[in-house]
Amino acid sequence: MDEKQIYEGVKDAIVEALGVEPEEVEPGSGLFDDLGAESLDLLDIVFRLEKTFEIKIPRGGVQQDVLAAEGVKEEDVVVDGALTALGAEKLREKMTEVDGSKIQEGFRIDDIPTLFTVQTFVEIVKQQLASK
Repeated sequence: MDEKQIYEGVKDAIVEALGVEPEEVEPGSGLFDDLGAESLDLLDIVFRLEKTFEIKIPRGGVQQDVLAAEGVKEEDVVVDGALTALGAEKLREKMTEVDGSKIQEGFRIDDIPTLFTVQTFVEIVKQQLASK
């Protein structure tokens, strides 16, 4: 499955879950800022993606990837639920599809989903399909 097919499947899932018009959904569209998603909508999107692509998307996967950065201890990247400077750097490396200026030291790890774009879900689906 190529990236265009994955993108179209992700786009369809987002359109259905959020009730937005297809032309509103672009790779760089922020789910919260641009498309009006709320936290519960992410669960709906994930469910639709799992069904469409026959994959399992781990909850908190991006957060866990940052915490599990190779050769880095958890306390080096997150302190009291907020990213350290190194944690922000690791998250920017992991989420290259997101405007890096939004990811700064002190950003709450629980708020990572608010950064998600359409392309974030494309990347997650690609990763899960590759590991199948």
